[in-house]
Amino acid sequence: MTDVGFLPRAQFHLLLAALGAAGYRVIGPCLRDGVIVYDTLTSLDDLPRGVHDLQSPGRYRAEIDPSGSRCFAWANGPQTIKPRMFAPRELLWQSDQGGDRDVRYSQLLPDAQALAIIGARACDLAALRLQDRHFLEQQFQDPHYAARRAQVLIVAVHCTHPAATCFCASTGDGPRAEDGYDLALSELDEGYLIQTRGDKGRTIAAQLPLIAATPAQQAQACSETDAAARQTRRLPSGSLRDRLLASLEHPRWEDVAARCLACGNCTSVCPTCFCSDASDESSLGGGESVRVRQWGSCFTQSHSYIHGITIRPDTRTRYRQWLIHKLGTWHDQYGRSGCVGCGRCITWCPTGIDITEEATALCSEVRHA
Repeated sequence: MTDVGFLPRAQFHLLLAALGAAGYRVIGPCLRDGVIVYDTLTSLDDLPRGVHDLQSPGRYRAEIDPSGSRCFAWANGPQTIKPRMFAPRELLWQSDQGGDRDVRYSQLLPDAQALAIIGARACDLAALRLQDRHFLEQQFQDPHYAARRAQVLIVAVHCTHPAATCFCASTGDGPRAEDGYDLALSELDEGYLIQTRGDKGRTIAAQLPLIAATPAQQAQACSETDAAARQTRRLPSGSLRDRLLASLEHPRWEDVAARCLACGNCTSVCPTCFCSDASDESSLGGGESVRVRQWGSCFTQSHSYIHGITIRPDTRTRYRQWLIHKLGTWHDQYGRSGCVGCGRCITWCPTGIDITEEATALCSEVRHA
C-alpha cells in the first residue's frame, strides 16, 4: 500500500471542510427512504453511519446498527457515478426562428458545477473508465459529458462489505480501487487510511492533519479488502464473446424471457449502460425548439425501431441483445467486458434474474476456446 497517512475518525469532518473550501459541492452516500443514495453532504451526520445492506436477487434492505461507527460498511445502492456525468435528461441544442425567418442554432452546454464524490467503489470507477472511453475517447467527444467530467474530484472507498450479489472479483474490477480516483480511503473503526493520486488529491490531502499509518493499520486494511474478494457469485472464466455468439438459439433465452418483464431496471442501475433517445420539443408558437437527450434502454420497443420495423420485437431478442453485447461484443468496441461485477442488475431486477446464472447456463454447453 502507498498510503499518504491516517486521519482519525474524529477529524474526518476536516476532509469535507477542505473539499468545500476548494469550491466543491460534496456528494456522498446518504440513507433516504431505506436506500443508500448519493446526495449533497452538509455534515458528517448525513453519512450512513452504522448502516449495512442486505442484498439478494430482487431484494434490498438497509439495516442500522446503532453502535456501529463505520460509514461505508455497505456494498452499493441503486445509484452510481453515471447520473452525475451522463445526465438522465439534458438539452443538447436549441433552434430559434427570427423575424427574418432565418433559423439560428445554438449549443446548450451544462453549467457544470465542481463536484467531489465521496464513496465511489472500485466497480464504479471501472464503469467510469468505460464511460470515458465512450464519451471522451471516440472520434467525436461528447461536450456535455466532458464539461461535467472535468469538474469532478473522486474520493474512492476500498470495499470491505460486498453484498451477496457482488461479483467484481471475477471481472477484475474490485474490491480494491487501483486507479481512477483522486483520493482513496480505507475505513477502519478508528479512522481512515488515505491514498492520493494526482494533483487534485494531493492538494486536498496536504490540508489534512494526517499522521503516519501504522503497519498494523495497513495490514488490517489489506486484510479486510482481501476478504471482500471472497465472493459467492462469479461470471464464467475467460472471454465469453465467442461462446455467447454461439448460443443464439439456446433454449435458455426463452426461459429467461418468460421471467423478464422488459422493464429496463437493469439498464437504469447499470453503471456502464449508455443508450439514449433524442427528441425535439417545440414551443407552443413554433418559433423555438430544443433537442433533448434522455436515457433509453435496449429493452424498449423503440430502441430497435427502424423505418416501420422493430428489429428486436420481443423480450427474448431484447434480453439476448443486452447480455451478449454487455458480456461479449463489448470486447470488440472497448477491449473488455461491459460488466464490472457490481451486481446491481441482480438486486434491482423485480423478478431476481441473475446475470451470472444466465451467463453460466448459456456458456456451459459451449466449449471454452
